[in-house]
Amino acid sequence: MELDTLTFGSGKPGSLDELDEILRGKASYTSDMNLDQQCHAVFLRSSYAHGRIVRIDTAAAQAMPGVKALITGKDLQAAGWGLIPPVAVFNDKNGVPMKSRAMPPLALDHVRYVGEALALVIADSVENATAASEAVHVEIEILSATPCPMDALRPSAPLVHHDLDSNLCMHWADGDLAQSESIFSQADHVIEVELEDPPVAACALEPRSAIAWWDAQHEKYTLIAPTQGVMIVRKLLAENVLKVPLEKLRVLTPNVGGGFGAKVQAYAEYAALLFAAHKIGRPVKWLAGRVESFLTDTHGRNSHLKARMAFDKTGKILGLQAHTVVGIGAYCSTYVAIVATNNTKNCLSSVYRIPSIYMESELVFTHAMPLGPYRGAGRPEAILMIEQLIEKAAKALAIDSVALRRRNFIAPSEMPYKAPSGQIYDSGEFEAVMDKALKLSDWDGFAARRRLSASKGKLRGIGMCCFLEVAGGILEEPAEIRFTDSNEVLIFLGAQAIGQGHLSTFTQLVANRLGISKAQVRLVSGDSDAIPGIIPTVASRSTMMVGSAVSLACDEAIERGRRIAAHLLEASERDFDFADGVYRIRGTDQSIPILEIASRLKKHATQLPPDIPHQLDNLAKFTSPTMSFPNGCHVSEVEIDPSTGELELVRHTTVDDVGVILNEDVVEGQIIGAVAQGLGQVIGESLRYDDSGQLLTASFMDYAIPRADNLPPIVIGHHVVPCRNNPLGVKGAGESGVAGSIPAATNAILDALSQGGFNGPLSMPFTTEKIWRAVQPSSSRETIA
Repeated sequence: MELDTLTFGSGKPGSLDELDEILRGKASYTSDMNLDQQCHAVFLRSSYAHGRIVRIDTAAAQAMPGVKALITGKDLQAAGWGLIPPVAVFNDKNGVPMKSRAMPPLALDHVRYVGEALALVIADSVENATAASEAVHVEIEILSATPCPMDALRPSAPLVHHDLDSNLCMHWADGDLAQSESIFSQADHVIEVELEDPPVAACALEPRSAIAWWDAQHEKYTLIAPTQGVMIVRKLLAENVLKVPLEKLRVLTPNVGGGFGAKVQAYAEYAALLFAAHKIGRPVKWLAGRVESFLTDTHGRNSHLKARMAFDKTGKILGLQAHTVVGIGAYCSTYVAIVATNNTKNCLSSVYRIPSIYMESELVFTHAMPLGPYRGAGRPEAILMIEQLIEKAAKALAIDSVALRRRNFIAPSEMPYKAPSGQIYDSGEFEAVMDKALKLSDWDGFAARRRLSASKGKLRGIGMCCFLEVAGGILEEPAEIRFTDSNEVLIFLGAQAIGQGHLSTFTQLVANRLGISKAQVRLVSGDSDAIPGIIPTVASRSTMMVGSAVSLACDEAIERGRRIAAHLLEASERDFDFADGVYRIRGTDQSIPILEIASRLKKHATQLPPDIPHQLDNLAKFTSPTMSFPNGCHVSEVEIDPSTGELELVRHTTVDDVGVILNEDVVEGQIIGAVAQGLGQVIGESLRYDDSGQLLTASFMDYAIPRADNLPPIVIGHHVVPCRNNPLGVKGAGESGVAGSIPAATNAILDALSQGGFNGPLSMPFTTEKIWRAVQPSSSRETIA
């Protein structure tokens, strides 16, 4: 069974209108694909969050009509298949490695969260597989569960992993504690906040799915699945689970209907499906239901946040301390150690001059699905703490919050600026960004709008967030360019498109660089047999890292072409100009297009002298000296009806500095999408568990994902300060909307509530009931959950 990279779902030409393809339902996803002789898979999942597996009796199920195989964790274990480990493993504050626990493809001796897969049923139809799964008899000794990370730290808490003496995976720290304590002891003012950042679901439009098969003739596995990076999924599964050379597993990803971090993981289901395909010798297809997604996709956030900030008598920031407790679920996912430590630490300085920063993070096992990256991945947590401290300090010090921010901004003249986190900011004009946001949001006109709301019995609030993110992730990325003899240019990228407009952005970049038509450029990704690199699409790194590598590959092709043109036209390389895709000898009418050179080389490369390049094709690698630092200022405005607790998001204004903007439509689409996800978390999104570990919000009837009528008009402004760390001058754009919207909207809601007499702490999500209770007279106010 052969799948051609150029027709499989990657290899798309730049002339394709990908937006039209997606919106009109013409795009092909994993669920749309069907292979000859394929069977169907259904997973039998645990109904309990914690228990010892006593027995799994499959005899009756295996005898049912259409059943081809029934597989348990013991079957994979007996075959020598391994577990799925994390990629990132850090040391704790004492230098001891974290207590990493890898994911089993199917549960072995214990179940550790509701939804963990116990068995896999393969049948000739979904209906037969479902019926057989219901006939499997499972005996589980039910044990106490602890889904809450703060509860899981208690000495008496039930252990998630019984070979450990506690649920603490790692206690990590960064910074100079002695120096920090000295600064705080001498400070004129110390401001503290304590916040909950509840767990949330990614809620991609496309639930996970997969097709697996085994090619016995070539002894090779193939997996089709919606991933954020085929190479990392291949590496984790091939090396650790299947225990085969990398070339024996091919991973393919067609269109992806949203990732948001959750599709980075090499999921347990993928491993089990590959085993099943090998066992029955036929392709096996699985489609997750929405409930399965809620129960088993990696979730985001789930942090308890504490921070304090030291100020002098004039309002200058002296120091910051932060302590986070992060529930990481039952197992260690691919990048959980980074999400829960460095990603937060790197953003703690934000746009402010903070001389000293100290942070601790406790990563805690819980009886829940594993934690993974979710848009922002630890960064919004840092910004939320800082902006809450700034707002609280402004009230305590009787300084206007805008003035307090202005007093502590890092100035453009201080660039490059080395933050206490170790990050070196290359550029930024933070005060100018804030001033643009103030003007665009009509900040000065808010008092009149508040009076108008008050005349109608409403509470109106306004909130600001100034922020800086650290984007880029791992700072090395390759890109390969190939020229065909049919006047096409192929660009091979490891970055996987998950809705950010890669086809539009990168094909246009190549076309502009080479001076050719966008229709002549074809983007190839999503095939582990064809593409370079290993890093998935994460950390707002694609345009910065991949785009820069693409530019270098194009530049190398142009320089090779210059040498070849000089040989073909018998002239000096120095006499050539290159523009609009053509090499021209200055002062003459002699010229040759770069694509003609490529075509000639494909046919006659061997006729060139050995010192002349024989091809334009090349693999370029971009290595960035540092991350990029997108930053911005968001302003949210809200209105509350105190009689009902109803919250209306009236308006949200963003001014973002994402460096040079290559495609404004794509950038603004990313900002709007991220703002929507941030606001969704503020007003309602939250995964809620009962004490036994049952998820109470496992459908869109219970999980309050925002709808169009919940969201406000979003006004977008830009402030372009080119990044100095990459040839394109770009900064990450995919996640800053979350970092800015969550604190801005939170500050706006708390500002509105203060008009109703409530000045206490309150954490997300700000539900109608929670808001209503907050504005009730103190004598009748109940505890706010």
